[in-house]
Amino acid sequence: MGQPGRAPHRAETPVPTPETSASNDLGKLQERLQRTTTALASAAHDLKTPLAIVTGYVDVLRGEKLGPLNPRQRDVLKEMASSCERLLSFIQDFLTYSVMETGELKLRYQTGDINACVSEVCNLWSKRFQDHGLALYFLPNDKLAPFVFDYAKVQRVISNLLDNASKFTPSGGTVWLHAEPHMWDRRAPQAATVPTERRQRVLTAPNSVKISVADTGPGIAPEFQMEVFDDFYRVPQNENKAEGMGLGLAIARRIVHAQGGKIWVESELGAGSKFSFLLPLKPVTESSMQGTTE
Repeated sequence: MGQPGRAPHRAETPVPTPETSASNDLGKLQERLQRTTTALASAAHDLKTPLAIVTGYVDVLRGEKLGPLNPRQRDVLKEMASSCERLLSFIQDFLTYSVMETGELKLRYQTGDINACVSEVCNLWSKRFQDHGLALYFLPNDKLAPFVFDYAKVQRVISNLLDNASKFTPSGGTVWLHAEPHMWDRRAPQAATVPTERRQRVLTAPNSVKISVADTGPGIAPEFQMEVFDDFYRVPQNENKAEGMGLGLAIARRIVHAQGGKIWVESELGAGSKFSFLLPLKPVTESSMQGTTE
C-alpha cells in the first residue's frame, strides 16, 4: 500500500524517434521480403518435379515409343516441348534470383580456359539460333591465357546475354560473341594522395578479360540503358515481345559484380545492342577465392 500523498512510481516509456521508427519499419519490410522470396522460391522448386514428369512424357511421345505420330501430333508435341523448356527457364531464373536475394549464392573459383567456356555456351545455343533464323559467330582468341574465375557462373552470364539477344534480334539477324584481354583502369574506393595510388598507376599489361555479345536487334533508347539491369525490368518498347520475368540481365549483373567485374550496354535505336562485361584476371580479395556470398 502506497504512502499517503505520494504518487505511485511509473516506469517511463521511451518515445520512439522518427529515425527509430524508420529503422524498425525497414527491418520489418526486409524480413517480410525475405520470407516472401523464400516462399516463392519453395513454390517454384516444387513446380520442377511435375514439369519434369510432363517433359518426360513429351519426350516419350516424340520418340514414338508409344506408337507412330502424324504430322499434326508432331507439331503439337514440339510446341509442348518448347513451352516446357521456357517454363523451366523461368523457374530456374527465379530460383537463382531467390538464392541471390537470400545471400546464399556461392562462387566456386577455378583456373579455366575462357575460350573453352564461351565455346561450350555457343554450342549449346547454336541450334536455338538456327531455329530462329539467326547467325551466331564466335572465334576463340589465342591471346587469352587461363585465369581464375567461376566457370559455371560465367557461362550463366553468357547464356543470359545470348538469350536476350535471341529474343529481340529479328530473323535473319546476326549475333557476335567476342572475348579479348582488356586493360581495366579500376578506380580505388577512396582517393589516395600518394603517387603510387592504384588509379594513377600506368597499366602495362591486361588485367581483365572483356566478353561482349553484340546483336542486330532494335537497340535500346539511352534513357533505359541503366534500368535494363534492374530486377524484373522490361524495356517499354519491347515489353510486348519479351518472354520471361525480366530477371536475365539482373542475374547477369549480380553474378558479374560478385566476381569483382563490371557489366554495361552500348546501344542505339535501330542499330542493335552490345552487352559487355569485364572479369578481373585476379580475384578481388582472398576471401572471394574461398567462395563468398554476393
